Amino acid sequence: MARNDDEIAKYRRSRRPRNLAILAILVALVALFYVLTLVRMGGN
Repeated sequence: MARNDDEIAKYRRSRRPRNLAILAILVALVALFYVLTLVRMGGN
């Protein structure tokens, strides 16, 4: 059982940087859409 737990932990550690990169991209897109919306609404 310990070996399986170690493999799961290793798998999760290897996926963490990729997950954080995807999170950063999503946050950046949300911020971009928010700013674009403010700019467009401010122009009217």
